[in-house]
Amino acid sequence: MDYSNTVWERIPEPKLPVSLPFLGLIFLALIGLWSSFFTIPAESEGIVLRFGEYIKKVPPGLHFKIPFGIDSVVEVPTQRQQKLEFGFSSRNYTNPDQAGGEPELEKSMVTGDLNAALVEWIVQYRITEPEHYLFSVRQPGLTLRDISEATMREVVGDRTVDEIITIGRQEIEDNVLMRLRELAGRYNLGVTINQVQLKNVNPPVPVQPSFNEVNRAQQDRENMINIANGEYNKAVPRARGEADQRIQAAEGYRFKRINEAEGDARAFTAVLEQYIKAPEVTRTRIYLETLGQVLPQARQQIIVDDSVQQILPMLPFPAVPMEGAK
Repeated sequence: MDYSNTVWERIPEPKLPVSLPFLGLIFLALIGLWSSFFTIPAESEGIVLRFGEYIKKVPPGLHFKIPFGIDSVVEVPTQRQQKLEFGFSSRNYTNPDQAGGEPELEKSMVTGDLNAALVEWIVQYRITEPEHYLFSVRQPGLTLRDISEATMREVVGDRTVDEIITIGRQEIEDNVLMRLRELAGRYNLGVTINQVQLKNVNPPVPVQPSFNEVNRAQQDRENMINIANGEYNKAVPRARGEADQRIQAAEGYRFKRINEAEGDARAFTAVLEQYIKAPEVTRTRIYLETLGQVLPQARQQIIVDDSVQQILPMLPFPAVPMEGAK
């Protein structure tokens, strides 16, 4: 028997290994599946670009896109309050446009009365239309910085240095805010300006002592005005109260005199009626009543007749004790 053929037929044929192109396809499929999903954070919105062209805007959450660089996503922090700082810079800021490159030049300004001032301020804004923010204007952050600085210089240039440092700060902030909102809408920046806040506003260093003296004088003036107003508020109500009190006292005295006069008039009328009825009796009664009222108030009186020549015997002499009397 020929066993060679039989043994050979029983040996299984070896399996061919998986080809490399197939493994590459699987690897690409996994990469494509992995890169097809993306997540937008809660404070942002996503701008989907297809070959660099704007396609749509997606809200926060998990989304799908075409992989392999066909679709790309740009995250825009639309719910974050951002700010631009002029004339100074904070530490550890995340917004690349927050601080300027030359803060000393940014805060140096000329006022309307041709005085120099160092003005530091903040512009707070929020991106509300990310598609306009990314594609309507080139470098929107720098553009917003430029129009903010130009607007502040324009508003400061229309006012005196005293207004900028003391009483005109709120008006400047309101005017700059209104102007910035107008320009942001005109340029389609896609942002909403929320607040403009002046920080430190000082004169140049060489003249700061003089300005400080002026400010102290103005504060003293305001303090004296407040003290005077306080004294006025205390003195005027007190004077009005005293005036009302005297008026009421005069009114009371008036009513008292009127009542007394009316009572006297009624009493006189009553006496007159009795006098008409009995003149002699009434005259005598009035005389006696008058004496009864007058004599108790008078001192000791001596009434003598015209015929008396010597008054001495009629005078009362004090009793003199006799000798030997006990």
